[in-house]
Amino acid sequence: MDTSLWVALGVVAALALVAALVDGFGRLPRRRAAAVPGVAPEGEGGGCVRSGSAGPAPEQYGRLRVCTGDLGAADWLTEPAPERVMCTVAGVVAAGFSAYARVLHPASLDGRPVPWVAVAAARGREVGPLTAWHELLGTDVDPYEAFGLEVPGLFDEAPSPGPTPPWIAEALIPVLARHTGTPDRCWFGLWDGYGGFDFSRFPMFETPGREKVLLSGALADAATAVVELEECAELPDQWWPQDRAWCLGGDVDLVSTYVGGSEELVAELLAHPGLEAHRVGPGDRVG
Repeated sequence: MDTSLWVALGVVAALALVAALVDGFGRLPRRRAAAVPGVAPEGEGGGCVRSGSAGPAPEQYGRLRVCTGDLGAADWLTEPAPERVMCTVAGVVAAGFSAYARVLHPASLDGRPVPWVAVAAARGREVGPLTAWHELLGTDVDPYEAFGLEVPGLFDEAPSPGPTPPWIAEALIPVLARHTGTPDRCWFGLWDGYGGFDFSRFPMFETPGREKVLLSGALADAATAVVELEECAELPDQWWPQDRAWCLGGDVDLVSTYVGGSEELVAELLAHPGLEAHRVGPGDRVG
């Protein structure tokens, strides 16, 4: 089969995924725009960072409760494990699961989601389980500057670095709920460095490279903070049910969400028409 046919098949697959993403998510919330022609750096920084003026964090984070005492529910995440190191899948999620998946955060064009496979097809590249965003744009693109670039007609906003975006969470929550016996009893870890709130009065637990406050609540309420609180509120970085059937992990510096769980859970994520997911291993680097 010649190269042109492979490219054409890649474009067809990309368009099918675009249609599925648009059908599932509609228009995405818009971040600060990068108004530079061609492939160019974003003119102004986006996102919220914590400053000395941050107000005291509430004890209710959306509909989730901030734990003020015992952090025992997070003890299993702090136990030593060979693969649980910073910048690995197990370091972001947790070690010990039989399967892991990487869910890519889409780029966008005019508020519509643009999957990585569509960008790859247009740039003559491929997306693999460990592909970094900057690798789709070109080998000479700085990894950090890549998040402020745009390609007119292809995407005007790069994938959003940070924990799981709300529209991805909405697609994940029903799937995760089917793979736990305790969807109404879940735990969440939120990095204390996000803007808007000062969490210093609450106890914290440590994961590789991060200190987090512990939250509790129902899985269905995982995304309520971004609706009920100020614009700088982020979804929790880490989620897991009481029965520890799975664990979800994200990070302020990543454009992917990672999930560890059963083979059945990962297979369902890989087959989900509204998610762009790849199988990964616990020791793989994150991005």
